[in-house]
Amino acid sequence: MLKTSSKPLTLKEFLQLPETKPAREYINCAIIQKPMPKTRHSRLQAKFTTKINHVTEEKQIAYAFPELRCTFGGGSIVPDVAILRWNRIEFNEAGEPVDDVLIAPDWTIEILSPEQSSNRVTGNILHCLSHGCQLGWLVDPDDKSILIFLPNQQPQLFQGSDKLTVLDVIDLELTAEEVFGWLKMKS
Repeated sequence: MLKTSSKPLTLKEFLQLPETKPAREYINCAIIQKPMPKTRHSRLQAKFTTKINHVTEEKQIAYAFPELRCTFGGGSIVPDVAILRWNRIEFNEAGEPVDDVLIAPDWTIEILSPEQSSNRVTGNILHCLSHGCQLGWLVDPDDKSILIFLPNQQPQLFQGSDKLTVLDVIDLELTAEEVFGWLKMKS
């Protein structure tokens, strides 16, 4: 992630800037450009959103949003996947979700890219947890591991056949091995 601003902006000023691709985030009064996702990152992101929404959307339990800007706690971040419990999604009078999400996700998933700082991404997860998020995943495709964060607990490392912790209201069983198996597209 590269810093893109030499002069500090307020959060309000940052939110008035046009959106960019890839997204910029506002953390600790600094603007950070996320790296452009590559193939493995995009594949995992798509599989996470599809898998989670398959078991949650119809029953209106939760919804997984890819690249959703969440602004809360003095920062504005764009998790790779932000999962919100259904009752925390704000809808307009037409029944559509409102565009501006001003709360922390209930579950945040970050997929590490080779050019990203794992500490910076971990910082985003910790920011979420300190503002009400219940679960954070840091997914590392290079070493096939997932670091799972829960509020007020030490993170735990999951690999291989380890069963992953998911949001308590979601009926989904995954292992690290299954998640990284999604990367194999050709036999």
